[in-house]
Amino acid sequence: DYAIDLAWSPDGRQLAAASASGPISVFDADTGAKRHDLAGHDGGTNALAWAPALQKSEDRSQKSATTDGAQESRSLGFEHSLASDLRSLTSDLLASGGQDGCVRIWDPAAGNQAAECSLGSGWVEHVAWRPMVGRVTCPPKPARGDDTAPQAKGEGRIPNAPTANEELRRAKDSPPYLAAAAGRKLVFVGADGAVRHAFPETPKTVAALAWHPQGGAIAVAWYGGVRLWDADDYHTQREYAYGSAIAALTWSPDGRWLVAGAQDNAVHLWIPEEEQEFHMSGYETKVRELAFSADSRWLATGGARDACVWDCSGAGPEGREPLAMPHSDRVCAVAFQHGPGLLATAAHDGEVGLWDPPRRQPLVAAVKLTAPASKLAWSPDDTRLAIGSQKGGVMVLRVEN
Repeated sequence: DYAIDLAWSPDGRQLAAASASGPISVFDADTGAKRHDLAGHDGGTNALAWAPALQKSEDRSQKSATTDGAQESRSLGFEHSLASDLRSLTSDLLASGGQDGCVRIWDPAAGNQAAECSLGSGWVEHVAWRPMVGRVTCPPKPARGDDTAPQAKGEGRIPNAPTANEELRRAKDSPPYLAAAAGRKLVFVGADGAVRHAFPETPKTVAALAWHPQGGAIAVAWYGGVRLWDADDYHTQREYAYGSAIAALTWSPDGRWLVAGAQDNAVHLWIPEEEQEFHMSGYETKVRELAFSADSRWLATGGARDACVWDCSGAGPEGREPLAMPHSDRVCAVAFQHGPGLLATAAHDGEVGLWDPPRRQPLVAAVKLTAPASKLAWSPDDTRLAIGSQKGGVMVLRVEN
C-alpha cells in the first residue's frame, strides 16, 4: 500500500517504511534485505520517528581538557561511558502512530514491540522525538564543486548549544521522549510508553507539530493558530493567530524561523525572538511541502509545479523573488540534505530532481519513477536518498557528489 512514511536509523544502517494499511518494514540499508516486518497499527499507520542517538564528542572533550594527558583520558572515558549508557535508550527505538489511537515503541533489532501508549479514539497522526543537541550527525560537507569552501558558522552546530558533558548529563537525567498528537490532544510519551505530560486540548485538531532544533520548545498548529509550548515547564511561550488551516510546520536549523505551509495557498513565517512575521501568497494549491537547507538560508516549498526556493538570509524572503526548480507536474515532496548540499524534489508525474539552488544551472540529476513519490528521506550521511512510492514501493538512490 501507499508508503506513508520513511525513517532512517541514526547510524544510517536501517531504513523503516510504513504502509498506510498498517505494517512497518525495517530494511538493511546496505543490502536492501528486509530485517523485520512489524505489525504496525490496526486500520493504518500514519507516522514514524526514529529516536535520536548521542554522539561521542571526542573533539569537544579534547578541546576542554588540559595538557595533562591523564585528565584528557578521564574526560573522554567519562563521556564514552555515559554515551554508552544512553545508547540503548536512544539509537535503537522506533516510534509509530496510527489510526488505532496508539503510540507504539518498537525494538527494531529484536523485531518486536517494546511499549505502547493509548491516546484514545483519535488517530495518532504526528510523532516526533525531542531533539538532542548532541545527536549523531555527519559533519557538514563543503559546497558542491568547492572543497575549500568555508563551513557555515559553527560547522552546523546550533549556536549556544550545551557542552558535550552538559548535554550528556541532561540526557541521562531526562531519558528521551517524544511528542504525539491525536485529535486535539498533545502529549509527551516516554520510551517506556508512559505519558510524561498531557497539554490542554487545542481549539481544533492538531494539524502539524515541530520541535525547536534545541529541543526547548515545540510548535503546534491547528485551524486558526500556532502555539509554542515550553518543553520543560510546559507553559505557553507564544501564540499566533492564523486565519486558515495549517498543513505543515518546520523550524530553520538555527531556530530563527518558524514556517507554516497553509491551506490558503500561502507560506507564513515568524521570527519568534524578534516578534516579526512575513507572508508569501499566490501558490497554486495549499502548501504541504517545506524544507530548510542546513545553513538556514534556503527554504524550499511545494504548492506549485515549481519548487520555490526562498532566500531567508538577512531580512528574510518577503519581497524577494524565489528561485524556481521547475517540474512538469505539481511538486509533492521536498528535502534538503543534512549538510550543505543538494535539494531533492518530487512531482506527481513521478519525476525526482536533485538541485543545487545557488548555481546558474541548478539541476544536477533527474530520474523518472513509475509512480509519484509519497516521501523523500536523506540518509544521515547524505549519500543515499530514500523514496517512498504512492504505489507501495521503496527505492534508495546512491548520490555521489
